[in-house]
Amino acid sequence: MKKISKFDNKEIIKVLEAGGLVVFPCETVYGVAVDSSNCMVVEKLNKYKQRPLGKPYAIMCSGQKMAEEYVSLNKTAFNLYKRFLPGPVTVVSKGKGKVPKGIESETGTLGVRIPDYPDLLKLIKEFGRPIVATSANASYQRRPYKISDILENISEKQKKLIDLMIDAGELPHNEPSTVIDTTLDDETVILRQGEIKLKGKNEVLSRSDENTQNTAKELWQKYQDFAGKRAIIFCLEGEMGVGKTVFVKGLARAMGIRQQITSPTYDLLSCFQSTVDGQQLAHIDTWRMIDPNSELDDLNIKKLITDRSIIAIEWADKAIEEIRKYLSDAIIIWVKIRYGKNLSDRLISWGNL
Repeated sequence: MKKISKFDNKEIIKVLEAGGLVVFPCETVYGVAVDSSNCMVVEKLNKYKQRPLGKPYAIMCSGQKMAEEYVSLNKTAFNLYKRFLPGPVTVVSKGKGKVPKGIESETGTLGVRIPDYPDLLKLIKEFGRPIVATSANASYQRRPYKISDILENISEKQKKLIDLMIDAGELPHNEPSTVIDTTLDDETVILRQGEIKLKGKNEVLSRSDENTQNTAKELWQKYQDFAGKRAIIFCLEGEMGVGKTVFVKGLARAMGIRQQITSPTYDLLSCFQSTVDGQQLAHIDTWRMIDPNSELDDLNIKKLITDRSIIAIEWADKAIEEIRKYLSDAIIIWVKIRYGKNLSDRLISWGNL
């Protein structure tokens, strides 16, 4: 692995053309890039990210003209490009099948980002084709705002997959890109909420349990720096079977908890410990509580908050009076999960209490 402190396009292009993996800075987080024309690099990228086959990637382009060689833009996409790009937005459109297998989704869609980072735009323009790009952290690991965030959270095998790192120091702690699906002509669908908010609120569409867990991961990464300094409470509201426990599974996974997560409907409280930093996750279910406000007190929630634990409360709306008491002692994130139009769809929204 070679490190450089600034963009050297000649050297970077040489590495990309040889099938190498490059870690680079941009306006959101550190990313990792490979050549979008090389069919052999997707497997290498999957090994680095520790993600299964079939999960798509986005490409970064130097402008709309380059993007249109790879995707078909409808009116919705055109408007988003005009309004937000270059910038921290990934626009998902119908792909044209011009990238290697494993980059487009199984349904033939492809995400495109035009970064608002001059050195990166210049590199892509000089390269003459898009790069496949994703965040440089392994899946479910800390957002990489500096090189140490990457190297301290990946294995030696993963490090050996990196051919070149551009170390620009610590980046501003910006949110990741907002991911917008434009393939449904009559509406825009937010798949991941980032810096840009289209609807003036935090809301995403989850189409699977994996999507729901990813949303939990993104929320954890947003508040992760407060862990150990203050208690963090994730209050989950939603109908039976909507995916509250699935969300907690994603939260636990992002925290580095390897134990199996099930809803503590009968035990009321289950506690788990991260294998990464020892942080405690307290998982509470108020469904069977007759008087949730007093029974939360019986579970010694005050001590959990004093210990600065991470707390996930299912059916939190039943105990809102008790939860409000801790507004000055904890960061409280209210997460509402609703059924969507289709059987597997979930609308997940959140905000601070």
